[in-house]
Amino acid sequence: MPTSRRALIAANWKMHLLRQEAKGFCQRLRSRLAETDHADVVLFPSFTLLPTVAEQLAGSAIAWGGQDVHEAAKGAHTGDVSAAQLADVGATWALCGHSERRQDHGESNDVVGRKAVAARAAGLLPLICVGETAEQRRQGATFEVLEAQLVAALAGGPWPFALAYEPVWAIGTGETASPEQAQEVHAFLREHLSRLLGAERGEKVRILYGGSVKPANAAGLFAQKDIDGFLVGGASLDADSFSDIIGSSGPG
Repeated sequence: MPTSRRALIAANWKMHLLRQEAKGFCQRLRSRLAETDHADVVLFPSFTLLPTVAEQLAGSAIAWGGQDVHEAAKGAHTGDVSAAQLADVGATWALCGHSERRQDHGESNDVVGRKAVAARAAGLLPLICVGETAEQRRQGATFEVLEAQLVAALAGGPWPFALAYEPVWAIGTGETASPEQAQEVHAFLREHLSRLLGAERGEKVRILYGGSVKPANAAGLFAQKDIDGFLVGGASLDADSFSDIIGSSGPG
């Protein structure tokens, strides 16, 4: 990543870990990252783990956020969490539009855009996820799908934010986009961001890659010009593996 953009490495724990596991993870991560200052690091635990993570990471440079956020500021939305509630426990980030939310909960592009706006209104940074399915890639519709997702996500102008490209066909499958495939898509997203936001802002947006990232493939992916970090799933459940991925984004 030969740019002035600072690396961003995020852990998405999904529906994994209990309090004691989360406590041990945070303690180990803090120990491993004691000398690390080249990257921003953020954890996305389940909502029930946020207080534990907040307690364990207090005073550190490691941030945390919610795996989802509701588009409304408050109201009768049983089972949902608002951006203000996330901010109230010290969260500074919110995932918006992860493919599993889109698939499991039918979130549309427009809903994702409204969630990003709600996050920014509460002072949170949205990490907006975009990506195509295996069928969409086979049909040659990757760029068309990504453009539609991106335009809707930014319709409300939720600046600043970060973007995560997560090819759905590579999430949890063990299959990873090659560095060249990932760079091709990241370059497209960078170009489109510059058209939507202007060249200066478009260059500042950090675009992460997510899709079966591991210590073994992280360095090759990170070496690409427009890959600014990672949204890590399975490999983020182990503090040492996650730390190794963070290390791959370091100088040299």
